[in-house]
Amino acid sequence: HGIISREQADEILAGVEGAYILRESQRQPGCYTLALRFGNQTLNYRLFYDGKHFVGEKRFESIHDLVTDGLITLYIETKASEYISKMTTNPIYEHIGYATLLREKVSRRLSRTKNESRKASVTSEENTTVEKITSLVRRAALTQNDNHFNYEKAHNFKVHTFRGPHWCEYCANFMWGLIAQGVRCSDCGLNVHKQCSKYVPNDCQPDLKRIKRVYCCDLTTLVKAHNTQRPMVVDSCIREIEARGLKSEGLYRVSGFTEHIEDVKMAFDRDGDKADISASIYPDINIIAGALKLYFRDLPIPVITYDTYSKFIEAAKISNPDERLEAIHEVLMLLPAAHYETLRYLMIHLKKVTLHEKENFMNAENLGIVFGPTLMRPPEDSTLATLNDMRYQKLIVQILIENEDVLF
Repeated sequence: HGIISREQADEILAGVEGAYILRESQRQPGCYTLALRFGNQTLNYRLFYDGKHFVGEKRFESIHDLVTDGLITLYIETKASEYISKMTTNPIYEHIGYATLLREKVSRRLSRTKNESRKASVTSEENTTVEKITSLVRRAALTQNDNHFNYEKAHNFKVHTFRGPHWCEYCANFMWGLIAQGVRCSDCGLNVHKQCSKYVPNDCQPDLKRIKRVYCCDLTTLVKAHNTQRPMVVDSCIREIEARGLKSEGLYRVSGFTEHIEDVKMAFDRDGDKADISASIYPDINIIAGALKLYFRDLPIPVITYDTYSKFIEAAKISNPDERLEAIHEVLMLLPAAHYETLRYLMIHLKKVTLHEKENFMNAENLGIVFGPTLMRPPEDSTLATLNDMRYQKLIVQILIENEDVLF
């Protein structure tokens, strides 16, 4: 309708519920407003376009779809505002839907698993009700004693458009709207209202059908999806290296052929823990060592997480050795459980590598140079920060190797 005032828009739309027009702003030419008639009044929204139309978070192919979704939302919020405000106060999450499926999964896993490390986290609860076990698996607070057994994982919620009527698995209420009615966890498939997602506990149990690869997958997501204590890549590669490569000169420093390392990566992505990395397929142990380092480099969140990076760097700068060791130990306790366990297992392995220094020429300092940038990266992608921190990255890994029996 070109440049018209709010008053003119109100006159055009008067008395026609659900009618709308677009107008160019008088105060800001080139900017556009959606004028929408609802509840016997004209509502005005600043309209944006970036390939799709939007006034808020949701983006639409057409203005008509935007208005349709807006009218649905306005109607629901007007007629059921009190009810909506109470939706999250009495959730059904503990009793039906995802929680029930999770209880069944946990029960099946506990009944068939022979993994001693998993038993350690639930032994005292195995004879209690499934409800109690579920609560333990999902919510038990991490302590220093069980830090590397009990893995909590937040849901990976993404805005989702549901086809047909859909109900929230947290509050059991209808998810309204034309598109983007709620959020779905891309790791386990849990569907909830966006507002309900704030109340869902960190109890995501990733579904293997949704985890398409091993490399480049979040570490905690991978171990929970495969029901393992550590990423199977780490276990398989370390097992192979310790069986036939501890005395290999320049272990971890000498590079294997890049194309062969990529082959190992694809084997793990395709076959998981059944990937064949034996000497008959890959006689050069440096290929296996390279595949292990590549796994750590490809992690979206490094083993030493972005959240703890600066704390580790600050600890490394402490001049007093005893105080530095204590500070590093305190920061280790802040790592997510799966990250802690993976780091612990790797340091035990690297300590074994240093015991063969006479043959492989790899001491803790040399391994620190190799693994420092591999295990920890600064949160901001800054070349200068990386260069400035390299000596501290090396020192952290060197200290972790030399003191693994004390720190872990």
